[in-house]
Amino acid sequence: MLPKKNRIRKKKEIEKIFKRGRTFKEASLILKTMRNDLGVNRFGFIVSQKVAKKANIRNKIKRRLREIIRLNLLKSDSDNLFVTLPGMEKNDFTETKRIAEKLLNKANIK
Repeated sequence: MLPKKNRIRKKKEIEKIFKRGRTFKEASLILKTMRNDLGVNRFGFIVSQKVAKKANIRNKIKRRLREIIRLNLLKSDSDNLFVTLPGMEKNDFTETKRIAEKLLNKANIK
């Protein structure tokens, strides 16, 4: 699990990122990112029922993404939101990691 300071939890923060953030897309994953003044990276994860009907599969996808971020947590100052698209549930951990790292590189977060 990510430390509390590295999580985006409020709905207003998520809406702000959707409105003002830059968007990067790769395969079945979208990264929305926006600079913040906190001095730390913060992350949020959205996996809708369109991706997987069963909650355990959606939670599995979020756990994988959180682990990838935990392993690559860097000293930057941005709010980042990962939004999954249908097809993500078919990816294994290594494929998900490859896609997420490619997005982080595109956004100059990694």
